[in-house]
Amino acid sequence: MYYYIKGTVVFKNENSVAIDANGVAYLMNTTLLSLQSIGEVGREATMYTYLHVREDVMELYGFAGADEKDMFMLLISVSGVGPKAALAILSVLSPDKFAVSVITNDVKSITKAAGVGPKLAQRIILELRDKLKDRDLGLDGNDDAAAEFNSDSKNEAVSALVSLGYGINDAKAMVKNVDAGLGVEDIIKKALLGL
Repeated sequence: MYYYIKGTVVFKNENSVAIDANGVAYLMNTTLLSLQSIGEVGREATMYTYLHVREDVMELYGFAGADEKDMFMLLISVSGVGPKAALAILSVLSPDKFAVSVITNDVKSITKAAGVGPKLAQRIILELRDKLKDRDLGLDGNDDAAAEFNSDSKNEAVSALVSLGYGINDAKAMVKNVDAGLGVEDIIKKALLGL
């Protein structure tokens, strides 16, 4: 129904934001990532939206980036994942980190989200792995590099580095030039030595 809403941020709390667009303030549930991205009350912001309609309620969800909204839409397509669980997951994992977690079968990272247990995390991985395996994880567009990065060992190494506190882009850069034929532990060691 609404693609995006652009206007002035008039209200913010830990899980929602209101945007005034031409005299109407739209209250949207959102993620921590989006709350950090839109800035403070009084600033201009654009939120990409999804209107969730059930027989007893209409709820508006907003995202600071279209990629985050797209990932939200993928998540709610999984049986058993509602909008609240999808928001919880995207509040602890950025879209790229979530994609890496799915590709590398990282149940532990996904279960950090409130209300998401191991069974649900495994179902998410099972249903979304094929849809996310070709996702561009921020490489420079070189097909050879993308193909090499898509090795399971490199993906697991990136996921491990992210769990150690490295940013997703830093972790990808660290493993990019390491031989994909090595085991996960060796890739991580070589990536850390290359710092």
